[in-house]
Amino acid sequence: MTSHRGIGVLQGTALYVAAILGTGLLVLPGLAARVAGPASVVAVLAVILLAVPLAGTFAALAARYPDPGGVASYVRRAVGPTAARATGYWFYFGVAAGFPVLALLGGDYVTAIAGIDRSAVPLIGLAILVPPFAINMLGVRTAGWVQFVLTGTLTAIVVFLVSASFPHVETAHFAPFLPHGWVGVGTAISLFVWAFAGWEVGTHISGEFRDPRRAIPIATAIALAITGAAYVLLQIVTVGVLGDEAGAGAVPLVTLAVSAAPGVGPLVVGAAAGIVCLGVLNSYIAAFGKLGASLAVTRDLPRVLAPGAEAGGVPRRAILLTFVIALAYTGAAVATGGDLQTFILIHTGNMVSIYALGMIAALRILPLRTPGWWMALVAAVLSLALLVLNFAHLLPAIILAAAAVAVTLWRRMRRRAVVGGIADAVDPDRSAEHRVAHDDGAQPKLSAAEDVAG
Repeated sequence: MTSHRGIGVLQGTALYVAAILGTGLLVLPGLAARVAGPASVVAVLAVILLAVPLAGTFAALAARYPDPGGVASYVRRAVGPTAARATGYWFYFGVAAGFPVLALLGGDYVTAIAGIDRSAVPLIGLAILVPPFAINMLGVRTAGWVQFVLTGTLTAIVVFLVSASFPHVETAHFAPFLPHGWVGVGTAISLFVWAFAGWEVGTHISGEFRDPRRAIPIATAIALAITGAAYVLLQIVTVGVLGDEAGAGAVPLVTLAVSAAPGVGPLVVGAAAGIVCLGVLNSYIAAFGKLGASLAVTRDLPRVLAPGAEAGGVPRRAILLTFVIALAYTGAAVATGGDLQTFILIHTGNMVSIYALGMIAALRILPLRTPGWWMALVAAVLSLALLVLNFAHLLPAIILAAAAVAVTLWRRMRRRAVVGGIADAVDPDRSAEHRVAHDDGAQPKLSAAEDVAG
């Protein structure tokens, strides 16, 4: 191991916060207010409650079983290779649907603040994608220190924005509280899964921590407190300041900043948008790279991607493949008009599938009746409920699961062909007799011993 060169609590906390306090900061307060009105605050609180056992369970798993395969490795231990392959595909190919959200949302904010025509959004989005990939090609330790600086700056910006907005909150904007009923709250919860999906990122880089058993639980707890407080406060000020206008426009945080702090507010939000997009990409790419290399080690992806899976290694080939996937998704988003909500829901559909199977695996491999096991039990029930809630958005996850099953069937067919080939090599005369008999449409002749065995 290279524990003396690994990342510590500060870098780990920064990576966790970036994974959670990501682009949801820029878009979800407005989207949630649009579908649930003031009751979107309830949706945030509900998802935070869900996040506590989820975060705790992933911390327990990552601390006890550091592995670059992350949740897929835990599922492999508990359920088997096909389920593990599906879990890996859900993350590597399904969760990757979030890349265009990062790129295009960042482009939207830049054009809105700089007064540039929106036709430049795709080019700006591409420019946002490149630097984090380049940083991660240098290794997760370098990425961790970069993330520490970005996350510290982002936290300061959130504190400023909330502080400037609170004096402008109007209680009248919280009535009626349930304009779209509890169905709207359910939709808002589905959207906010995007915000609190990210705890599994730490499982993929757990082997890079200097002291996983100590650092991961501490980093998780700090990140949970910071992100939970930030999302609740932002949702309150978004609804309280903007009212019915909270869900209007592609850049709700800019609208809030203009209302709360004219002049300097939009510039602050512009800085936040840049930091968020770079920071989330930085933390997620580290996880994608390690997972891709790990899937190659288990032959669930081509073996050529395997270098860098080991602790301290840099999975450059897997990172390059991730970059290609990111470009493909972003191109699809641009071609379809950049509907971010669609890609968010694809992302969350795959994420809740990972959570549900991951929590079932945790119940099987964590020591019985330990704190981690009890959190896994609660998280399993909540994750299954989320799975039902997101049923309409599970088609991409179902397709990827079918691909995992297809790989299993293909491998079995190859194994049988190899076994048949070995039998032919051992007894070529007998195997030839069997082939001729089958080719003629007749049953092969059996020896007395074979007849009895049959």
